[in-house]
Amino acid sequence: MAAPPLVEIPRVDERLAEDLATGLAEVERMLRASVESEDAFITEAARHVMEAGGKRFRAMLVLLAAQFGDPKAPAVVPGAVVIELTHLATLYHDDVMDQAPMRRGLPSANARFGDTVAILTGDYLFAQASEILADLGAEAIRVQARTFSRLVRGQIRETIGPPEGMDPITHYLQVLADKTGSLIATSGRFGAMLSGAPREVEDRLAGACEAIGVAWQLGDDIIDVVSDGSVSGKTPGTDLREGVRTLPVLYALASTDPADERLRMLLSGPVAEQDIEEALTLLRAHPAMDMARKELVKWADQAKGALSGLPDIPARTALIRLCDWVVERTA
Repeated sequence: MAAPPLVEIPRVDERLAEDLATGLAEVERMLRASVESEDAFITEAARHVMEAGGKRFRAMLVLLAAQFGDPKAPAVVPGAVVIELTHLATLYHDDVMDQAPMRRGLPSANARFGDTVAILTGDYLFAQASEILADLGAEAIRVQARTFSRLVRGQIRETIGPPEGMDPITHYLQVLADKTGSLIATSGRFGAMLSGAPREVEDRLAGACEAIGVAWQLGDDIIDVVSDGSVSGKTPGTDLREGVRTLPVLYALASTDPADERLRMLLSGPVAEQDIEEALTLLRAHPAMDMARKELVKWADQAKGALSGLPDIPARTALIRLCDWVVERTA
């Protein structure tokens, strides 16, 4: 089976690109095999989101990080599969919590099978990941447990919102670090650890990948506002329709300028369909967008700073270019 498309890192070293494509094909084969069950329905439900697509971004980071050790080490591909299974499991649970009708252009698992089956399927994927993880050693199990704790903590924090007296923007960034950044950080850590890279390299990659994860989500926040749907394939204003308070929205809501009263009113909850264009127009022209971009650049620069201390190999160049691409895609 062919590997899924690589994330669009510009000018990746040709041999590295070939290694990544080969590794991702192995990940894809093992990923699909890992959810096979003697019960055909369980297999169908477990593969539902998997077959909807996805670029296997986290698996690619595992493989990139493994370049700093022995990329052919036998634990690398299973480690990448553990990461992808964990990510896919969270998507099942997220869609139930959000009551999302679609996932990657197809009916979500909860829409297709119902909430109960979707939740149980997510649990099944977590269990399959744990079975693979058990063969990777105690330290890998410990890292995964801490990561899972952060994932859940981030989801709880997002669900209940910032406590009284806490800055909503600080709270939001903490949620992103836990809910999004933690698993991407573990992608980098697993790749280094399971390939036998030095501990200093492992720590640098984990820190860089967490910052990339936060930057990636901040980029999505901006794209939701500025994108041209006919070009990006994304529907502008999706977060506004759902009342999701992303970083540009939080900056706009924090404004005390009387001229922003109409925008603040529109953004105070889910934006009605008839008001979407007005809300997008006002938000695109607001200083909140530049403030959000500066925060994105800060996280991308933080990642590049951590990467700069790594050995100068093609994988480091690719990761640094990825940081730049995360910023450039919002232009």
